[in-house]
Order: sequence, then C-alpha cells, then structure tokens
Amino acid sequence: MNVSVTPFLRNALLLDAVASGATALLAIVGAPLLAPLLGLPQDLLFWAGVVLVPFVAFLLITARRQAVARLALIDIIGINALWVAASLGLLVSGLVSPNALGVAFVVVQAVAVALFAELQFIGLRRATAQAA
Repeated sequence: MNVSVTPFLRNALLLDAVASGATALLAIVGAPLLAPLLGLPQDLLFWAGVVLVPFVAFLLITARRQAVARLALIDIIGINALWVAASLGLLVSGLVSPNALGVAFVVVQAVAVALFAELQFIGLRRATAQAA
C-alpha cells in the first residue's frame, strides 16, 4: 500500500536526514578529535558515521517522492528504533567506557533519533488516515 508523503511527513524525514547527515559527517571526519573527548573508540565513531550515509540517502529519496510504500516508512521508523536501542544498549553493555560527556552524547543523540521516529510515526498515521 502506498502512502502520500504529506508536508508533515516530508519535514520529519528531511529533519532526520539533516541531523543524521550532520552526525555522519561529524563522526566520520571528527572521529580522531571526538574519541578522546567522549571516551568512545575512534573506530566506533567512524563506522557509526559510515553506516548513517546510506540511511541519509534513503531518507532523502523517500522525502522527495509524492507517495511511498507504507513498508518503506515502517522500515525508516524501525531503523530509528533499532539505532536508539543499540545506542542505549552500548552504554549498558560494558563494551565501551565513555566519560560523562560521552554518555551524554550517546543519550542525547538517542533521544533525538527517538523523536524523529515518533514524528515519522505520527506522519505515517496521519497520511494513512487521509487515504482512508
């Protein structure tokens, strides 16, 4: 089933793309500077940024369309939810030992991603309701 990309949904997708793109750029380019500042492994920061690049492309492509498959939007929301779970899971796993600033960085970006997922869910629900 296809869903119209409403202005609200488009803005939620674009906001996510901008924030994720900025985070990817910061993580890829700034990993050597951020790692000691946050107490997080440089490779983790770099590869987390690299992983975001195709997601940002997917968000931009989706936001530019007039209608998209409902499943594509569910995938985006799910990817965001998994990112939040992985971020918070990393903190409690003991695999990394970030300092207070590193913990704050991970938590703040996880909260932001959760907010994007919520906005996208609201947008999907509204678009589905309009189609009915």
